[in-house]
Amino acid sequence: MKPKVVILLSAGLDSGTNLFAAHLANEIVLALTFDYGQLAAPKEIEKARKLAASLNIPHKVVDLSFIKTFGGSSLTDDQGRIPSGSDVDIESHEKSLVTAKSVWVPNRNGIFLNIAAGFAEALGAEAVIPGFNKEEATTFPDNSYGFMEALEASFKFSTANQVKVKSYTHQMDKLGIVQEALKLGVNFRDLWPCYKNRDKWCGECESCLRSKRAFEKAGVEHKDFYQSQPQ
Repeated sequence: MKPKVVILLSAGLDSGTNLFAAHLANEIVLALTFDYGQLAAPKEIEKARKLAASLNIPHKVVDLSFIKTFGGSSLTDDQGRIPSGSDVDIESHEKSLVTAKSVWVPNRNGIFLNIAAGFAEALGAEAVIPGFNKEEATTFPDNSYGFMEALEASFKFSTANQVKVKSYTHQMDKLGIVQEALKLGVNFRDLWPCYKNRDKWCGECESCLRSKRAFEKAGVEHKDFYQSQPQ
């Protein structure tokens, strides 16, 4: 019998790849998508539903709109002041620290994973699976293995079945994740790594640029994924 797990599914490159990897080795009893007032929420939800349905996995959208009232993040700013274009330099760690601060949502992953652990406990699942990666862990500490370990330690106290935290990509950079996604048969057009709500990925935000660099290094044709003209 396969172990039961709950997966966090934003429909980005990382979570989409984790979805397909987890599906091979586990019974995914629930895929969770969080609507916390982010600009990309409509697209993330649309794509996440499609991904979950393609694998016959139960999917739930959790309304966390109160997180938007925290403020302090361009991801939930109605003015759409998300760093893009020349404001982003993914080759510069120093500049990436600045853009990471702009899109940081207070305690987002801490809230997400604690909620996921609650669902996991109630459903008899042994683990929750976020889409973390080592590339963004350098600027987002809540993507790191250390954060996973800390949460798992806390779940020993807060969940009766001591829910674990696993990720199939936490030791990979974006290139490695694209290569793994290719092996798993992930359709990149079914993903939404973009911070914005457009017809296609904007191609200018940091998340898009990191994905684009990985596609280029992996030899994946990607021009059709992005807006032809920045909006």
